[in-house]
Amino acid sequence: MNISASQVKELRDATGAGMMDCKRALGEANGDFDAAVKWLREKGMAKAAKRADKVASEGTVASYIHMGGKIGVMVEINCETDFVARGDDFRSLVNDICLQICAANPRWVAVDEVPKSEYDAEMELYVKQAMQTGKPENICRKIAEGKMSKWHGEVCLLEQPFVKDDKKTIKDLIAELTGKCGEKINVRRFVRFELGEGLEKRQNDLAAEVAAEMEKFDSKG
Repeated sequence: MNISASQVKELRDATGAGMMDCKRALGEANGDFDAAVKWLREKGMAKAAKRADKVASEGTVASYIHMGGKIGVMVEINCETDFVARGDDFRSLVNDICLQICAANPRWVAVDEVPKSEYDAEMELYVKQAMQTGKPENICRKIAEGKMSKWHGEVCLLEQPFVKDDKKTIKDLIAELTGKCGEKINVRRFVRFELGEGLEKRQNDLAAEVAAEMEKFDSKG
């Protein structure tokens, strides 16, 4: 069913949840406002949104080594108190997120971290692909926007389907714990290392540099 912008705004004003979460909630509830509020609360999203202005200065820096040293992950995840940081639920979430980064190889934490140049290049590619179908440009842009949403689900950690349960995103997973513990939880940053990553490119770059120098030498000779 079609969900109007006014319905989404009304739900956002009532719960403080994000626009996309409100739209999704209304879709899940077939447009029923009360059911959508309940859905957001069950997912912990309403409470999470209300805590968005809180400072999460506690938490942990965790590491994870996989495949006998082939892949390594380090991540910083914050919460509001040391009490929650030492809890089993928080530690379980940290382990799950380390596993997610290891398995799904995200490039950024959230959508708003994607550089504009990367976004524009990807959007341009999808628009060109859609234009090849012969459809009007406005339709092609909508098709491209849909593909961009899918791309965000591949490259942004919070938007990725959870590797242990693809019916949830990592954002859903965090919201559930926020709803349970009542604290803001935030993935601040991560780094992922894969053995040998980048070496082939560096070798190719060096080979190209050598070839260029040889060409200069030959031209002088």
